[in-house]
Amino acid sequence: MTTNSSPQLWLYDTTLRDGTQREGLSVSIEDKLRIAKRLDQLGIPFIEGGWPGANPKDVQFFWQLQENPLKQAEIVAFCSTRRPNSTAASEPMLQDILAAGTRWVTIFGKSWDLHVTTGLKTTLEENLAMISDTIEYLRSQGRRIIYDAEHWFDGYKHNRDYALQTLEAAIASGAEWLVLCDTNGGTLPHEISQIVQDVIRVTAEWGMGHGEWGMGKESTQSPMPNTSATLGDATRTLSTSAQCPMPQIGIHTHNDSEMAVANAIAAVMAGAKMVQGTINGYGERCGNANLCSLIPNLQLKAGYSCITEDQLTQLTEASRFVSEVVNLAPDEHAPFVGRSAFAHKGGIHVSAVERNPLTYEHIQPEQVGNSRRIVISEQSGLSNVLAKARSFGIELDQQKAEAREILQRLKDLESEGFQFEAAEASFVLLMHEALGGRQKFFEVKGFQVHCDLIEGKETSNALATVKVAVEGKNILEAAEGNGPVAALDAALRKALVNFYPQIATFDLTDYKVRILNGHTGTAAKTRVLVESGNGRQRWTTVGVSTNILAASYQAVVEGLEYGLLLQSQAEAVLKASS
Repeated sequence: MTTNSSPQLWLYDTTLRDGTQREGLSVSIEDKLRIAKRLDQLGIPFIEGGWPGANPKDVQFFWQLQENPLKQAEIVAFCSTRRPNSTAASEPMLQDILAAGTRWVTIFGKSWDLHVTTGLKTTLEENLAMISDTIEYLRSQGRRIIYDAEHWFDGYKHNRDYALQTLEAAIASGAEWLVLCDTNGGTLPHEISQIVQDVIRVTAEWGMGHGEWGMGKESTQSPMPNTSATLGDATRTLSTSAQCPMPQIGIHTHNDSEMAVANAIAAVMAGAKMVQGTINGYGERCGNANLCSLIPNLQLKAGYSCITEDQLTQLTEASRFVSEVVNLAPDEHAPFVGRSAFAHKGGIHVSAVERNPLTYEHIQPEQVGNSRRIVISEQSGLSNVLAKARSFGIELDQQKAEAREILQRLKDLESEGFQFEAAEASFVLLMHEALGGRQKFFEVKGFQVHCDLIEGKETSNALATVKVAVEGKNILEAAEGNGPVAALDAALRKALVNFYPQIATFDLTDYKVRILNGHTGTAAKTRVLVESGNGRQRWTTVGVSTNILAASYQAVVEGLEYGLLLQSQAEAVLKASS
């Protein structure tokens, strides 16, 4: 837990640039703006917005933030050093950086001599000049500089002396942060720790011998965000000051060895003051350091101050928000923020957690905005059933037969292929039925589905006819869809919407099919999971049959029934309170 005396760490989010390099991830300008505002609310001090000039989308993004700036975060433009054998003042890409209007700019340069000679095809001396010239020019234009030392750890291991020269060039030119990047993601934590300690020692020695770096003196600026100053104020301060504060060290890690989070923590323990990463660990190849794991580890366990406690409780929501915006399914098993992060399935575990959560939880889920879940499955004991029922407002008496009947029914159904740990709405309906309180909103008397498959046509049409009894009336309706399940869902809604108008707000948001015993071929049993929502809540139902349409029918019907149950309960609460 952090206190007022907890050491400060500065978070730097690069979801909007590094994160978008993940394969299969693409965002619009509107998506980037929504994510930036959510990160701002989360309390992230530095948000890297992209590379202005690299594409029209990023240019528009920075322009829009100039019109509607963030509340507390510094938006940062990203760019490389100038090209070989040119000047920074004549470099067109740096003019795009200046036009972005950000106070802070992150410049990345080459640390590894292999990349200088092979990638840039220039000399080691020219690479140092590129670093110095670029930073000096941007400083002269009033910008504050974060220097990303690309491939730092590989460069250090292959040629320590030259790698350190690149940092010396960045410091002498006015960089305020030196961020050491494990770009290939191949370094191990013990190496990270040793190298970061060496860099801190060496740069401190440099500072003692270079008074102009401001080591041990009053500096006119701190290398931290300063949202109270305007860009003009920063320009005047920088242009009139000959001193720069001694740069702080940051860390930027990739996850190619499954070490990104561990490496970032190792760097912090060795003295790094800035941590760069992305929400949900999105990034190229295997991803970047996951801020959703780093922040709670550093703040709740290592005692650093990253964001406020209230902002920390928004972490799970922010993780899922970003997943939704980038249209990637959330990682259910992600530490801290995953739906299963605090899920308990084994009966002994559940019984212990009910007595004392510390027995099987390393933190309180509420600290990161998550919640405890009791998973229902064939491995469940009576304690699981009691706890799950309680979470839905159903009090069961373990001494009475109903609780054990529910448990036995659960085990019987799961032996047939049902899976309730991923379909809690179906389990709630099962409990209501066992207790004799399952509300009959409607009864499906039967249905037929007809499909037209025409050779040579990529699309097919389906027609579903359903017969439903509602309030003593038999309703016969038909509807078309682009497939049999879509047609069946549409026909059911059409039959019921006049009796239950709220059904118009229900959406079928996900549909999953699993073959349970594939060795039986086309006669295999099929499990269907249907996720539904009403704009505020989501719920999942399950159906199992050797007939995929019958399995889908079970799941779709229970999805509508559970949505109506939620609506009925909400109306009852509202009526009771009025």
